[in-house]
Amino acid sequence: MSTSVNDQLDAQIAAKQAAFCALSDLVWDTPETNYLEYQSAAAHKALLEKEGFRVQTGLAGLPTAVMGEAGEGGPVIAILGEFDALPGLSQQAGIAEPRPQVNGGNGHGCGHNLLGAGSLLAATAVKDTLAALGIKGRVRYYGCPAEEGGSSKGFMVRAGVFDDVDIAISWHPAAFTGVNNPISLACNELNFHFSGRAAHASASPHLGRSALDAVELMNVGVNYLREHMPSTARIHYAVTDTGGHSPNVVQAKATVRYLIRSRTLPDLLALVERVKNVARGAALMTETTLSHEVLSGDANLVGNTPLEQLMHRHIERLGPPPFDEADRRIAAEFQQTFSADDIAASFGRFGLPVRNDVPLCDVVFAPESGDGTLVGSTDVGTVSWVVPTVQLRGATYAIGTPGHSWQLVAQGKLPAAHKGMTHAAKAMAATALDLLQDPALIARAQEDFARRLADRPFINPIPDDVDPPLPENAHV
Repeated sequence: MSTSVNDQLDAQIAAKQAAFCALSDLVWDTPETNYLEYQSAAAHKALLEKEGFRVQTGLAGLPTAVMGEAGEGGPVIAILGEFDALPGLSQQAGIAEPRPQVNGGNGHGCGHNLLGAGSLLAATAVKDTLAALGIKGRVRYYGCPAEEGGSSKGFMVRAGVFDDVDIAISWHPAAFTGVNNPISLACNELNFHFSGRAAHASASPHLGRSALDAVELMNVGVNYLREHMPSTARIHYAVTDTGGHSPNVVQAKATVRYLIRSRTLPDLLALVERVKNVARGAALMTETTLSHEVLSGDANLVGNTPLEQLMHRHIERLGPPPFDEADRRIAAEFQQTFSADDIAASFGRFGLPVRNDVPLCDVVFAPESGDGTLVGSTDVGTVSWVVPTVQLRGATYAIGTPGHSWQLVAQGKLPAAHKGMTHAAKAMAATALDLLQDPALIARAQEDFARRLADRPFINPIPDDVDPPLPENAHV
């Protein structure tokens, strides 16, 4: 793409950024969790309509999923956004001490208020440039709910929402700016329900069959399994139903929820079966019955070298976000609430040497930086198995900020957050426009995609018979 087009694109983003920063702040002010993002989805829909997109809602049967399309003919470039918050992270903005707005309330502890607004800003700039230059092609903004454990993109993939998309682009707020190293863990979340027989725990204990014992034995068995699984795999659990509160009753029902993660989709499916076998053993030992259900699941990310190289060129052209001394001063205040380990881990995650005198990102990290040993899961991974996908990490908060923390929530409306969001939008929009102007770039990305998946058939980690965990489908 020519320098003049890049300049035009950057100017369009600069001219419109205030409305999208306001959208981000509005979503921050009304934090909503998985599949309850009605106000956030409505705000995105309203801005899509104001900007002239053709809007659809309720994609894949998800009430808070929204999509806007612009342009005609040509290839389809999707820019993915999110807007869900996390429970229990309510926090006042801009204050470097824990001070909840609402005790026990929600908060944007992963920056998804910025993620959705930044992606929509990028899509809007692409739309305007396509119209101004008369370029054939379509850009779509996908507002995807429930990334935090709800796996909405997996349900959207299963429903065919991305079937006609040529390339998918996304980003995520971070401590540093660069192309995301495409490593994540595939995961499944499951409930294991045990059913036994109630009895008086003292007068007739021999007649009881304890479902709670089965849960405890399963947890012990999985702890032994941890020694015999890959070092990159992770297993987490929470007892969601103990069956009651009286120790003088043999508990007839109990439920434990497991989140199982592994580096690749095939490895995940194998590990899930091993955990199921442990559960079966616990049921056998306690003479209880077992049932289980999948709640959600994400595939691991599939990288795409041509897309990553293209995006990296645009990030290098832009340089790091334009933070100023006021931004750095506030970031330094937040750093006082972090441990030295938090700060060192943040640098290490991106393969950068530790610099204790740098509170905000001032570099662009290289693609494939970091060792990828400490990573989480994302439902963008499932999209990357059906569409060539690339992601940006965009610096929006102080180096060392723990993920899913009150500190991250507190920084979500600062000027630095808005600058980082706008910077990410410029890189995504420029990447998308290059692809729309040069079909050869899309062809190279799709060739890379086909090569990577030639011997790895896609199996959606969400089975066909699993309903989305909408409130009306809530599992006990």
